[in-house]
Amino acid sequence: MKIAIIGGSGFVGTRLIELLRKQHQICNIDKQDSHFHPDLTIIGDVRDSAKLTEQLTGGFDAVVLLAAEHRDDVSPTSLYYDVNVQGARNVLAAMDANGIRRIVFTSSVAVYGLNKKNPDEQHPADPFNHYGKSKWQAEEVLRGWYDADPTQRNLNILRPTVIFGERNRGNVYNLLRQIAGGKFLMIGKGENKKSMAYVGNIVAFIDFLLTVQTTGYHVYNYVDTPDFTMNQLVAHVGNVLKKHIPATHFPYWLGMMGGYGFDLLAWITRKKLTISSVRVKKFCATTQFNATAAHTSGFMAPYTLGDGLERTLEYEFVHPQPDNITFISE
Repeated sequence: MKIAIIGGSGFVGTRLIELLRKQHQICNIDKQDSHFHPDLTIIGDVRDSAKLTEQLTGGFDAVVLLAAEHRDDVSPTSLYYDVNVQGARNVLAAMDANGIRRIVFTSSVAVYGLNKKNPDEQHPADPFNHYGKSKWQAEEVLRGWYDADPTQRNLNILRPTVIFGERNRGNVYNLLRQIAGGKFLMIGKGENKKSMAYVGNIVAFIDFLLTVQTTGYHVYNYVDTPDFTMNQLVAHVGNVLKKHIPATHFPYWLGMMGGYGFDLLAWITRKKLTISSVRVKKFCATTQFNATAAHTSGFMAPYTLGDGLERTLEYEFVHPQPDNITFISE
C-alpha cells in the first residue's frame, strides 16, 4: 500500500515507519524532520489545509493520523483544538479532495477521564483536561466523516494507554529510572495496577488495522495485558537488571504529606518539580483500561509486557546508545 503517516517524526511514528517501510510505500508528513527517516519525510502542518491537500496527492491508499498536541504544558490551550480537532478536519478534507477513504486515528484513553473503573470502548467519555477533550472532539469529527458515507469509508480509532519503549522520555521512563537508580520509594501497599503499552506492540497493532481491518468503523483501547502491580513491576526491574531493589513501603498518608511539602516548595520557588501531591496520588491509584476488544480481534502482540519492559531496560540502562536521540512525552 501507499500510506501517508501524518506526524510520524515522533516516538510512535518513528517506530511505525521502521515497521511499515519494509512492506509498504511510506510518506511521513510532519512539521519537524525525522531523525531516522528523513528520506521519507516532507515538512507539513495539519493546520495548513491547502498544503496538506497538495501533499496527499499521488494515490495514497490510507492515512495514519498521529499528529497531536499532547503535553500537559501546551500554551496557549487553543493549540490543543487547533491541532487535534481542526487538524483532523483538515486531514479529512484533504483526503476527500484526493479520494482517500481509509484512516487510522490515534486517540487516547484520556477521553474517559480520571478514576474510571476499567473502562471499555463503550464507556461514556468524560475527559478532564484539554488534551482529552480535544481528542474526544476529534473522534466525533471522524465519526461524522465516516457516517456520511459508511459503505465507502474505513475508520479505525486507537485509544492507547501510556506508551513506553526505547528512547522515550515520559512517565514510565522516569519511574523505571528511579527504580533502577535505587532512588525509588514505594508509597502504599504496591498492589495497585497500572495499564501500560509497549511501543513495539502499538505499531504492530496499527499495522494490523491497516492490513486486516480494512472496512467499517472500529474503536479499540490498547493495553498490554496482564497488567503489573507496582510490586510486580519493581520485582521485574530488579530481575532484569540483576539488582536488589529495596522493598521498603511508606504509608500513603506519609507520602501525601511529602507531596504537599513539594507543592509548597514549588509554589515558593515558582518551579515545576518532579514530585507533587498529584503525582503521589496518581502513583498510588489503580489505572486500568479494558482492552478485550483489541486482544480478541485476531491481533497477536509480538511482545509481552515483560518483554517490552526488558527490552526498554536493556536499551536504556544496560547498553545505552551513544547518539542520545530521545523523544519527550508525558
